[in-house]
This record gives sequence, structure tokens and C-alpha cells, in this order.
Amino acid sequence: MKTSKIALTLACAAMVASCGGTSSGGAPTGNVPTPTPSSTPTPTPTSGTCSLSSRQSWTLAQLNEWYLFPDLLDTTVNPANYSSVQSYIDALVKPARDASRDRYFTYLTSIAEENAFFQQGASAGFGIRLGYDTAARRVYVIEAFENAPALGQNMDRGSELLAIGTSEANLQTVNSLMANGGPSAVINALGPDTAGTTRVIRIRDASGIDRTISLSKAEYALDPVSDRYGFKIINDGGKKVGYINLRTFIDTAGPDLRSAYQSFRAAGVTELVIDLRYNGGGLISIAEFMGDMMGRDNDNQVFDYITFRASKSANDSTYRINAQPESIQPTKIAFITTRGTASASEMVINGMQPYLGNTSIALIGENTFGKPVGQIALDQAACDDRLRVIALRVENANRNGDYYTGLASTIPNSCRAQDDLTAQLGDPNEGMLSVALDFLAGRSCTPISGGPATTQAVVDRGFLQREQPNTAQRNVPGIF
Repeated sequence: MKTSKIALTLACAAMVASCGGTSSGGAPTGNVPTPTPSSTPTPTPTSGTCSLSSRQSWTLAQLNEWYLFPDLLDTTVNPANYSSVQSYIDALVKPARDASRDRYFTYLTSIAEENAFFQQGASAGFGIRLGYDTAARRVYVIEAFENAPALGQNMDRGSELLAIGTSEANLQTVNSLMANGGPSAVINALGPDTAGTTRVIRIRDASGIDRTISLSKAEYALDPVSDRYGFKIINDGGKKVGYINLRTFIDTAGPDLRSAYQSFRAAGVTELVIDLRYNGGGLISIAEFMGDMMGRDNDNQVFDYITFRASKSANDSTYRINAQPESIQPTKIAFITTRGTASASEMVINGMQPYLGNTSIALIGENTFGKPVGQIALDQAACDDRLRVIALRVENANRNGDYYTGLASTIPNSCRAQDDLTAQLGDPNEGMLSVALDFLAGRSCTPISGGPATTQAVVDRGFLQREQPNTAQRNVPGIF
């Protein structure tokens, strides 16, 4: 189905969620300055356009026009009672949050910062993803990114942070930080997300060796498909299984995904493990591209329907699979998921369900977050303001959507599994991947329990996440 230019621009903006929020792409026209990825410029208070009251008024107008749940918008709140645009937004959408329809998915962010992340993967930090264990008062590296400072000092998956300071003389143990202030104290000790921030960190490697390193945050480009373990062909008892680990749905994922599926096609692979365990989402266009890569025999069949509120129905669209020379036709897929798996990740899983039999698709690990809605980007360039508004819902070819409590209740098969930090991602012996291979081989497993994947559940899962995350942190839960 053909759609208008505005429908394509809005629908392909993005769809994401993570712990406490979501984000998306979609660049404005014109030149965009090179950003400092972690900072949002503060408008000049004396500027009429960018005064707090003006920005609040602009925000209310956009929500009144576009918000997907207009009946769940509290327009009676007084903007004068709020000291920031975001706190005003939070009050406006509170009824939708109380109804679990908008779990911190509508927010204000920076145009420049978002463009840098979605177009190039640009971020600033150590280049690690951190998880924590509240009861044991411990913090671990669950993933390390290539071409970033931490991996350059052999700080990788399974490393434990023991102490943090600005020098060896003022190191504070993670145990004491967690005891006195919880995960927030650890986040504060790691410092601001700006290039040049340096911390002295005592770590314990996965091998059990303790050492102290000085680590400085730097700007780097996140590779959405790791060069180390992002995709491979696993020989599982003589059967070839394709494995993909996608970190986030950004523009630069396209070429990597194309290469992966080309390798699978050349090898005759038809069974897949798609690892989305930490993937908070991203661009709808990349989710649809994944559908293309798995639709060799389903060309021109519906992958998703995107619908807006009734007053904006002219923007509704239908995406049909566009099979590519690299496309394969999977016969069985095991999706590795956790409560941090959200939005565009869920869109891919839901979109593939109509094309796989009831015995040929499964969730491995945990229930997903539950975000069948997406944002559009509404920009006020003079203030570097990008308003991310929940404005659309996504359904698969069978018109199935509304999985606000996660996908576990909609996918016919599931296997419970635990993230295993003793093995690298992509290692067939790693706990979740091992169970995924069991499913593909027809071996038995224990099903995942259903139920709401609430924001609090994601926090309890253990991703370190700032209360007000930047664009990278919204899309890559736990990144520092």
C-alpha cells in the first residue's frame, strides 16, 4: 500500500523502550551541528521562543494534536506548577502511565544528540554495559563495545567493578556504595557522560584476577552488530544454526545485517537464534529490514500495520516484505529475550509470528518489556528540542498487537533461561544460547512465566540506568 511522504517520515522515525524510557531516530532537514552526545543544550531563558512557558505551550499543542491516547491526556494540569518541560509532560501523560499505556515513552530530548546516535551510533563513555545485583551489592560488566576505552584495557563481559574513585587515594568500594545509596550511588561515582571524564576503577577480571586501572570516557561509535560475536554459524551436532546478536536498531545496522543473512543464505541456514536480550529498540525501518531479510518466500506479504489516532488516520501505513538477494526463509527461530527487550525488538518477533508455525518460534530467557507503540519526532529546532510523542501502534499481519504485558502470552513456545556471564555472548555454552539451541533441536525446557514486564521489573533485572537517561542509554540499557 502506498503511503504519503509524511506517513513514511513519521512511521519510520523509530520505536524503542528501555528502563524508564524510549527514543527514536528521524533527522530534521538542514545541517545538524556535531553534538556532545551526552548533553542537551539549555535554551537561553530570555529567549521568547525557548522560555520555559513557551516550550511548555509548544509541547502541549503537539500532544493535543498527535498523542495516541487523547482520552488519557490530562490537559487540566497547570504548567506554572512545573519547573521543567519534562516534569510538565509527566503530569500531562500521567493517566496513560497509570493505565500502563505510556511507561515513560513520551519525553523531550536533544535533536543533535539523537541524530548523532541513530545515524552514527555516536556516544560518549567507557563503552561498557553494566548490570548489578542488589542483594549481593555487586556490579558487573555484561557487555563491552569495540573501539571504546574499556575493552582497550581488557575490561570485558564478566568483569566485576570492585571500587571506584577519582584517584587511588579515594577509592570507594562498590559494596559500600550499594549499601549506602544503591545503584544510584554507583552511577554517580562513575561521573558524567562526557568525554575526558576519568575514573580509577579496581576490577576483577572474569579470570578472577584483581587489578586497578585508570579509565577515561571518550566518544566512540557503537557497532550495532559486534565484530567479535555479532553473527556466526554454529555447528550444533552437524546442523548449521545462524546466530545474530543485535545491540540496537540504528541506521548502521543495515549493512551488518545484510552481511549476516548473506552468510546464512550461502551456507543454507534455515534455523536461527536471534539474540535481543539487551536490545531496547530503535528504528522501525531497521526492524522492517530484518523482516525483509527473513522473507525470501513472503515477498509483498504484510509485515506490519502502523496506525495513528483517528484524527491522524491519513498517516496509517502498511509495510510489505521486500525480499532482498540476501534474504532467507527461516523454518525455525529462537529469540533470546529479557525484560530489557522492547519495542522494535518486539516488533520483529511479533512480525515474524504469522510466518512461522506454532512449533517453530520461541522466546528464550525472560518475558519481554511490552511496548507495541512507537514515537514520532516533533522538532523545535531553535531550542534543540525534539519531542518524542507516542503517536502510533504496531500490529503484525494478523492484526495482533497490544502486548503491553510482554510477548510471553502471545508466543506459543518459551524456555526459561538465565544470562550467563561466565561465557561470552555467542558462545554455544552460554546459558541462554545453550537453551535456544535445545529448543531448535526439539529438547524440552521450562516455560517462561507470563505477566507484566513493568518498568520496575526492568530496574530489578539489574541494568544500571540513570533516572534521566540520554539517547544512547534509552536505547542501549545499562550503557556507560
